[in-house]
Amino acid sequence: MLLSPVALASPEGAGLFHPKEFTLENGMRVVLIENHRAPIVTHMMWYRVGAADDPIGKSGIAHFFEHLMFKGTKKVPAGEISRIIARNGGDDNAFTSYDYTAYYTNIAVDRLPLIMELEADRMENLALADDILLTERDVILEERKQVVESDPMRRLQEQVYAALQPGLPYGTPIIGWAHEIAALDKTAADYFYGHWYAPNNAILVISGDITIEQLRPLAEKYYGPLKPKPVPSRVRLKSDEPPVARRIELQDADVQLPLMNIAYVAPTYGSGKDNVPYALQIMTEILGEGSSSTLYKELVMKQKIASSVGIYYNPVAMTENAMIVYAAPVPGADITKLETALHAEMRRAIDAGFTEEEIESAKRRLIAEATYARDSVRHPAYLFGMALTTGQDIKDVEEWPNRIANITLADVNDAARSTLGSKHYVTGVLLPQTAQE
Repeated sequence: MLLSPVALASPEGAGLFHPKEFTLENGMRVVLIENHRAPIVTHMMWYRVGAADDPIGKSGIAHFFEHLMFKGTKKVPAGEISRIIARNGGDDNAFTSYDYTAYYTNIAVDRLPLIMELEADRMENLALADDILLTERDVILEERKQVVESDPMRRLQEQVYAALQPGLPYGTPIIGWAHEIAALDKTAADYFYGHWYAPNNAILVISGDITIEQLRPLAEKYYGPLKPKPVPSRVRLKSDEPPVARRIELQDADVQLPLMNIAYVAPTYGSGKDNVPYALQIMTEILGEGSSSTLYKELVMKQKIASSVGIYYNPVAMTENAMIVYAAPVPGADITKLETALHAEMRRAIDAGFTEEEIESAKRRLIAEATYARDSVRHPAYLFGMALTTGQDIKDVEEWPNRIANITLADVNDAARSTLGSKHYVTGVLLPQTAQE
């Protein structure tokens, strides 16, 4: 699950969420965003480890371990954690990304001590029995078959990402390659658990109907006794820019209508490019966000050669990541013609640049969308967790609206030229299966 900061940031300048924080003696960081609209809380335990931290040859171990964290401890039988939470009126789940793994529960505030007790228990006392581990490995292999291998679009996307950053962590699928998943064993799981799952590598984010004075003693009681561990360094390599663009085409009998995407390597908050990620968010809003965007108006409404078009960009990452421009032709249209028109529109944006009116309008829309964050219990917990596990700090979240507001026309035009004008991109095209001779 990936949530854009565009939808979650403060509309009134820094300080909308007013988070409070403290750090336990064992190194666990605790962040609270108070929201007293209802007697509920979102409890999220974030670990600074994700698929990009998988050891070479063991892709999928971070995602595999996310599953294993639900398989019980010495005190709680396998599968019982979620049932206990459900019986107490809550819901829980987890997700793995490249840079983090997160476990969340939404529940009434008076049940928060129970959730902390369960979470602390599995952080330190997970039961990794061979039979459970091997069974879950088979579950993940089946998940990969159903979610990736049976879905032509997901297969294409996987190959595009691999070609965009070959040999690097962000080019390896989060779920892992099938042959490497099949080789994961108890030794790999024990090593991963012993090195990454520790209070000093975790961030607890609580959002909801509780004060810092109420939260601190609970955190100290349930999480304070956990022992810290040495944690490995997190390495994020960058890919060299290739001399030419690359192209991947996939034909499949299940495809009825063709579609395409163009993946660019784009700076993120963690790549040290200062204003560029903020400028790219504004550029994305203008070019590819919704029916008012430039690409939609030109290719869908005016030329009538696309049924859909847009841009996906998530700047929350530890290093450069993918920006995806996607489009699908209307039935009967030539996808080659659509690809040519798509490149022409992006080239026009690079050459002609944007206008002050477009920039200011995009800023207003972005900040207006952000107003809804204050009404949510869950969204701030996601936002702060993603930021803090990828190298940002609380002030980066709180100052987001000011940083967007301070982006200039020149910043956006420079960001567009450096990203969309680069040869560091991969085109992926999905086509219906042609008749075989």
